[in-house]
Parts: sequence; C-alpha cells; structure tokens
Amino acid sequence: MLELYFATSPNVLKVVITLEELNLNYRLIPVDLSKGEQHDPAHLSGAITAKVPVLRDNAPSDGGPPLVLAESGAIMQYLGEKFGRYIGNSPRERSEVMQWLFWQMGGLGPIGGQTWHFEMFAPKLAPGTDHEYGRRRYQNMLSGLWRVMETQLSGQHFLAGAYSIADMACFPWVTYLEAQEGIAAYPQIQRWRDVIAARPAVRRAFGRYAETDTGYARNDKGVSLFPWEGLVAHVLVT
Repeated sequence: MLELYFATSPNVLKVVITLEELNLNYRLIPVDLSKGEQHDPAHLSGAITAKVPVLRDNAPSDGGPPLVLAESGAIMQYLGEKFGRYIGNSPRERSEVMQWLFWQMGGLGPIGGQTWHFEMFAPKLAPGTDHEYGRRRYQNMLSGLWRVMETQLSGQHFLAGAYSIADMACFPWVTYLEAQEGIAAYPQIQRWRDVIAARPAVRRAFGRYAETDTGYARNDKGVSLFPWEGLVAHVLVT
C-alpha cells in the first residue's frame, strides 16, 4: 500500500494525478497545515522537510523496509521508474521528460507560487513601491515561462512528446495560476490543459482531492487556498 501525506497544494495534486494515472492502490493521509502538523515528522512518516507531499511506499522494489520520499518531483520520478510508465521508453525520451519535470520544479512552481503570493497577500500599494516592484518582477518571470511552454506545445501535443509525468507536474500549476494570471494569450497551453482535464484519471484525482478534508481550505484572512475550485467543478461535471 502506498500512503500519500496530503494537503491542498498543486504539488500534492500532481502526485495524486500520477497515482491515478498509474491506477495504483493508495491512501491519502490529511495533514492540517493550519495546526503546523507538517513541522512534526511524526505526522509525515518521519520526513523532516516540513512540507507535503510525502510518499510512504510500504512495499518497495528492493524488499527492504518502507521507503519514505519527500519532494513532489522526486516522488513522481520514483513512481514512474518503479512502474515503468509515463517516464519515456528510451534514454533520450526519459531525458526529455526529466528536463520538463525539472523545469516545473525549478521554474513554473516557484515563480508561479511567488507570483500568486504577491497577488494575494502583498498590500495593494501604488506603482513604484517596493511591493509593486516585486509583484511585477514575478509577473514578468511567469510570463516568460508561459511563453516557453506555449512554444514547446506549438510543435507537439505534450511537453515531452508523449504524455508523461512532466505534463502531470505542470497541469495543476497551470490550473492553479490561470485564475489570477490568465492564459488567454496562450492557445496551445489552453488546448493542452483541456486535453489533460478530460482524462479519466485526472478527473478521478480531482474527485479524491475535492473530497479529502485537511481542515486547511482557507487562511485566517478568509483567502481561499484552493483557487482552482471552479476548474474542479468543471472537470468533475463535464
């Protein structure tokens, strides 16, 4: 049995999608971030990173004791390699998949997350203030990432050619960010998003995601920490 320590986050959702695409038997274990449970390794199967997701594989391939993994990209790589799917069928294909997985981990996730943070939490000050500078800097970097993604998808259906963990990694971040930043200027990203949203495994993942209560849907200011609620509804009913 695989166990995934869970809270509402794009980085968790992408692992749930991977588990569903691989048609695996797994259990979601909620972690309440509002209570700081992530800071106690006992709530994360011993992981010390103070972040979700954390995966516990109780039946690793080497037959040894349970394997505990943090970092969403590492978890997805592990699952792809263990079950031999969505990670490429040759060294060249695998290199392409990993390139775009790392692109998400090092670019789209961190830059997108900081952009969203500025939009949600930085005081709305006049242009020229420090907050405005930071907000615009991250917006510009995110726009650059959108352009890279649009270019890559202009010549093929998915980021690494065939559908892979790279697409699973990027999809939740695109849906997370589009409500704030918008992707109307990027038709290839929209086309890609709609194709992935229609996949049965993705629909199942959103269903598992929506029905699992971690107690941490909104922060103390009432700001939703689940900004793709509209897309969840769309995925589940269309």
